[in-house]
Amino acid sequence: MRRNEPSQRTRKPIPFATIGLLFALAGCSTPGNGPSAPVEARDASGFSITETARIPSRARDDFSQANQALDAGNLDGAIELLVEIARNSPELAAAQINLGIAYQRKNEQAQAESALLAALALNPRHPVALNELGIVYRRTGRFQEARTRFEAALTAYPEFHPAHKNLAILCDLYLADPVCALEHYERYRTAVPADEKVEMWIADLRNRVGR
Repeated sequence: MRRNEPSQRTRKPIPFATIGLLFALAGCSTPGNGPSAPVEARDASGFSITETARIPSRARDDFSQANQALDAGNLDGAIELLVEIARNSPELAAAQINLGIAYQRKNEQAQAESALLAALALNPRHPVALNELGIVYRRTGRFQEARTRFEAALTAYPEFHPAHKNLAILCDLYLADPVCALEHYERYRTAVPADEKVEMWIADLRNRVGR
């Protein structure tokens, strides 16, 4: 069963990207003069990541509102808030990442790329930023650059399953590399066994590579 262009089936946000960043930020601003403590965000499959930053309480509240707007599909409202947060708290990678996600959903890929590159300037190994930038590169036809970003996300965090799925899609539909696609669909399925469509894609690929 051949897959179509995946933009339709992946239009909904990857839950980890939104929830993980929200929880990472929620514990970043602490009272007093002591350092901010790392906060762990863990998704349903057990993958976790930490991020720390010292930001004003108002920025934390605005970030929460921006996430709510993003989840509700109010992209212009989310972008307006995130641009202001990024301006006032330029050290906050999470704001740039969610800004990139919002621009990407509006199909404003140049702005999405700029925001995600700004996030990676702050944290070059951030798997969500790398994964989202890979999607931008895929959607703008830069397939080898997309592969490099997905692979970089997995080098930094080998269990980051969204990058496994996106690399598999890229290899399957754009790079004509079924061996790569099969490997990463199987890694994704291990983390997200309830995704029945991936099971069908794996069966198809096994037929094609003779396994």
